[in-house]
Amino acid sequence: MVLIAVAGGTGTAGRAVVAEAVARGHAVRAISRHLPDAGDPRRVPGASYVTADFRTGNGVAAAFDGAHAVVETLDARTGAALKALPATSVAVLAAASRAGVGRGVLLTIVNAAECSMGYYQVQASRARSYASAGMPTSVVYATQFHDLVAGVFSAGARVGLIPAFPGVSFQPISTADVARVLVDEAVAGLDGAGHHSVRAGGPSVWTMKALAEQWKSATGRRGIVTSMPLPGAFGTFLRAGRNLVPEAAVGREEFGDWLAGRS
Repeated sequence: MVLIAVAGGTGTAGRAVVAEAVARGHAVRAISRHLPDAGDPRRVPGASYVTADFRTGNGVAAAFDGAHAVVETLDARTGAALKALPATSVAVLAAASRAGVGRGVLLTIVNAAECSMGYYQVQASRARSYASAGMPTSVVYATQFHDLVAGVFSAGARVGLIPAFPGVSFQPISTADVARVLVDEAVAGLDGAGHHSVRAGGPSVWTMKALAEQWKSATGRRGIVTSMPLPGAFGTFLRAGRNLVPEAAVGREEFGDWLAGRS
């Protein structure tokens, strides 16, 4: 039986990976600095949960002991935690190598290296670490999650304005669809082959306005879908369509179907 260790196994993407791997019959070890209590819905039945801190090294050796593959879904948005992410990924790889893990798999963002925004540059740095690691690795470059796109609309609705940036489209993908690709890489990559990269996009490309209208209709939230500019590097990146990979539309769940499943 394959044992998959999931670094960040209690986060949004990590939970999806844990659930996918358990559903396939693999042994799964979810790793986090802070674990949810027993019975918490963030725990997936059938998985084991252990604490480890990749910044200090506490518990890491035990967490990786006997693992065949490691999937890293760790993330941070701002501040010191974001700045530490590249070093954390290096620490994950070093610990995996010491433990004799067969493959390390990283989740990151499509074309992150092409956006000068700090968060994207951090993601690009992590991907480079995996590409140059001294062990077999895979990097999965995904488009934006359904959760993230919905979160943007929800934040806007709180002040009555649901944003729709002109000239911007998204190819949103469900965490379940991304998890399927990550587990595929973890298992198929155990043949010892070197570095592999794969892109994972949602099933369709939608304008931001169309997605906003879908979200408003499905949630019943009040607010006006409003065209508003998005300046800066991120706006340039999105208007150029660099967040899209229509040729790699591996997702199965459309944004509207995902919304319907949550209502």
